[in-house]
Amino acid sequence: MANSQLDIVAEWERQKEQKMVEDFRQAQQFAQNNKQKLSGLENYRLDYLRQVQQKAKQGIGSLTFGQHHQFIGKLDKACEMQVQALNKALVVADQRRAQWLQQQRKRKAVEMLLEKQQIAKQKREDRQEQIMLDEMSLQKYLRK
Repeated sequence: MANSQLDIVAEWERQKEQKMVEDFRQAQQFAQNNKQKLSGLENYRLDYLRQVQQKAKQGIGSLTFGQHHQFIGKLDKACEMQVQALNKALVVADQRRAQWLQQQRKRKAVEMLLEKQQIAKQKREDRQEQIMLDEMSLQKYLRK
C-alpha cells in the first residue's frame, strides 16, 4: 500500500518537474526574444545616427536637427527600457532554472526511496524463498 502511494507521489513529482522544465524553457525563450528586441533597437539607433550624420554633412536646419536629436533620445529611452525588460527576463529565467533543479532533486529523492523500497522488498522475497527451499531440502532429507 505504501509503495503504491509512493508511486503516486513519484509520478506527481515527475509531472511537476516537467511543468517546471517547460516554464524554464518559456522563460529562456522570453529572455532571448527580449535580447533580440534590444539588439534590433540598438541596430536601428545606430543606422538612424548614421543617416542623421549623412544629412548633417549635407546641411540640415536647426529644427530638423532638433527633431532628429529628440527622436534619438526616444530611441535611447526605448533601449534603456528594453535593457530593464531583458534583465528582468534573465532574473525570471534564473529563478525558473533554480526551481526546476530543486524539483529535480525532489523527484530523484522520491525515486531513490522507491528504489530502496524495491530492493528491500526483493531481499525479503529472496529470504522467504531461501527459507522455503531450505525447508523443502530438510523435508526431503528427513524422508530418506
